[in-house]
Amino acid sequence: MFLSVFDVFKIGIGPSSSHTMGPMVAAARFLDDLRSGAEKIPGAGKLHRLGASLHGSLAFTGKGHATDRAVILGFCGLLPETLDPDQAEALEATVRQEGVVRPEGLGELIFVPDRDLVFDYDMALPGHANGMILRAFDEAGNAYRQQIYYSVGGGFVLTAEELEAQHAAKASLHDEKSAHSFPYPFGTAQEMLEMGARSRLSIAQMKRANETVLHGAALDQKIDRILDTMDACVARGLTQEGILPGGLKVRRRAKAIHDQLQSEKGMNLAQPHQANDWMSVYAMAVNEENAAGGRVVTSPTNGAAGVVPAVLRYYRDHCVGATHQGCRDLLLTAAAIGGLIKHNASISGAEVGCQGEVGSAAAMAAGGLCAALGGTNAQVENAAEIALEHHLGMTCDPAAGLVQVPCIERNALGAIKAVSAASLALRGDGDHFMPLDNCIRVMLETGQDMNLKYKETSTGGIAVNLPEC
Repeated sequence: MFLSVFDVFKIGIGPSSSHTMGPMVAAARFLDDLRSGAEKIPGAGKLHRLGASLHGSLAFTGKGHATDRAVILGFCGLLPETLDPDQAEALEATVRQEGVVRPEGLGELIFVPDRDLVFDYDMALPGHANGMILRAFDEAGNAYRQQIYYSVGGGFVLTAEELEAQHAAKASLHDEKSAHSFPYPFGTAQEMLEMGARSRLSIAQMKRANETVLHGAALDQKIDRILDTMDACVARGLTQEGILPGGLKVRRRAKAIHDQLQSEKGMNLAQPHQANDWMSVYAMAVNEENAAGGRVVTSPTNGAAGVVPAVLRYYRDHCVGATHQGCRDLLLTAAAIGGLIKHNASISGAEVGCQGEVGSAAAMAAGGLCAALGGTNAQVENAAEIALEHHLGMTCDPAAGLVQVPCIERNALGAIKAVSAASLALRGDGDHFMPLDNCIRVMLETGQDMNLKYKETSTGGIAVNLPEC
């Protein structure tokens, strides 16, 4: 099993990796198929119009997650990594006004969002909770091409055929990327520990060796770009004020809290638990930016994007002996753990609840911080397990389908748990009761048993218990 650090940490825009980034990527992929001359439906005439339908969680919480905007921008040929977030609203307004899109290489195509973009609350698609069908039509209204896509979390998108092939590969214990292509192809935490013991390498060193196969000498430059983007997101979030979009009237709080913390420096006013406030404010800054549709990094999702950057900032600015190489090792180790969770369970809130998002992020951050602070591989595995174990059962029930309540504060608490888990693991020798692999399996089983209304549909939990005044 191999999942790159740049698969886990992808630069994109808010508010959701599964509901915003994924649908945008899917729409852009559909355009690529149309450009490439992929087989059209027999008898169809000239390409003329586009359409889309959203299903499952994409329908139930798509409005709050800006899924409609994502599809519109994707049909314009734009991608999350390169889109300027400040231009998104204006581009969407233009398409809604004109009723056409002009993707490169395809000319002018009819697309009237109010008519051609359907939120289908009745029909769920069989492959995943986040399903969508993209369609193209000829001038007579006949079907030209159709494709089902699934946004499976963290910005990952698969066609129905690709998802079926992935399930078949897992069932046959065959991985599409040959295990022989990478020096340390661990697919479980146990294999990771065994390979580390044999090679006498840290998890970060093994992950680096695997990544070097793909990225060579450019690896550190690419890692630093991720680190810089995370840091820029924290920095911007600490300077912004006002009300977040969406109608809940949630006020940004990170700047005010940060200003208070800064004013208290050197005044002997700090309580010992003020360290938690620093971790919280870094995470809140990121998730307020995400909620506003700003530039973020999936970590491993947008809904959980604040945990790893907050712990990174805490390590860099508050931990004794922090180094830039330590930041890189933190990210590499976190990616290794995130890859294990995605491969063996899920990082999708619509599939397993928020335990798969903030829970996974906390496990990644805990393991990464433990590694950066000099922890052994066994301690790193222990730290990740502690953090994940204490997020088990967490529901995904966003108010109004927005990544605001309880998501912003949930990231803050996820960062605190991650640092606590790393600290506990460093106080031990790595020996512990519940292996990380078992905890990942429990998370998957818990998610499968979880009631659908608590899995990013906004039909239960916090989402339907809002103040009435």
